[in-house]
Amino acid sequence: MNATESQNALVAKPDNATITMGFGSLASFEFMQRTAKMFTHSSMVPTAYRATIEKKVYGQDPSLTENPSALPNCIIALNMSQRMNADPLMIMQNLHVIEGRPSWSSQFIIAAINSCGRYSTLRFDIKAGPEIDATCTTFEWENNKKKAIVTKTRIKNTTCTAWAVELATNTRLESPAVSMEMAVNEGWYGKNGSKWVTMPELMLRYRSAAFFGRIYAPELLMGLPSAEETHDIIDVTRQPDGTYAADNLNPSEAGAPTRPSGAAMPRSKSESSAETVQAKTPSGDQPGERSAAQAANRETGELLAVTAAQVKFLKQKIDAIQLPESAVTALLARIGAASLEALNFEQYDQVRAELLALE
Repeated sequence: MNATESQNALVAKPDNATITMGFGSLASFEFMQRTAKMFTHSSMVPTAYRATIEKKVYGQDPSLTENPSALPNCIIALNMSQRMNADPLMIMQNLHVIEGRPSWSSQFIIAAINSCGRYSTLRFDIKAGPEIDATCTTFEWENNKKKAIVTKTRIKNTTCTAWAVELATNTRLESPAVSMEMAVNEGWYGKNGSKWVTMPELMLRYRSAAFFGRIYAPELLMGLPSAEETHDIIDVTRQPDGTYAADNLNPSEAGAPTRPSGAAMPRSKSESSAETVQAKTPSGDQPGERSAAQAANRETGELLAVTAAQVKFLKQKIDAIQLPESAVTALLARIGAASLEALNFEQYDQVRAELLALE
């Protein structure tokens, strides 16, 4: 073997192994970082994935600020696209980060179900129902304080069910029914800027599709909720006195001062909701029965006492949210009731609305 052949033999052969993005090796992680950095400088990805974001302040020119979460967000989105075998740009355009919670857009959920090959095309059954009472809450700022404005209205209790046929068994699968009464009772309808007020039928379809996906195809959603569901979430914090307060009633309101964590929840929101929301009731407290009783109250001037089933329902809610006895006593004193058993219909609605707001 001559000198030239010896030198060639000592040269290492090039590694032709393909490097994929991931966390398993340094080369894979570096490759993922480089790809993610490229996405952070694109104007086609949502704000949560951009290296610089435009900050708008009322009365001032927009300014660009650094987004330190852009690169980590892109890396997580790339990892999810690999796990789901999906296009990274499609994942970023449909994976919304709302108050730190990653959530799928409802369009993506419907598309994932329709294209997975296990079900027929997702369909929706819409049924019109009787009118119910509802409230819509908006906010105005006065002296740097947020003031709740409650509007009472009557809406149709439309119900929507998402369904599809499982191709392997030819079985019709249905989601839980989603109704406008549910939207009112859960607080989705009355939120500031709620789309349930302006486009209820679309929101009914989106929410029922999300329920269908979470029940029958959770692996397609990777355990994440829809963006519409996340928008309807309100965080509350237990206070030293045993009560609860909303951390932020409307964090997405651009340019508006936010209420500090731990500030008391506006009294007008819960009280006004209690006055008008026709809540979904337990056994022994059917809406028709309550409406008849309330009509009798108006005619006779008497305030009828609640039933044993209603008292049991309130106690179950109190136990579920672990509300201290001192907070229950303070709530009863505020509405002028000696005990849960001594509540009348109007006081029952107030207490029920307060407890549902704390769930």
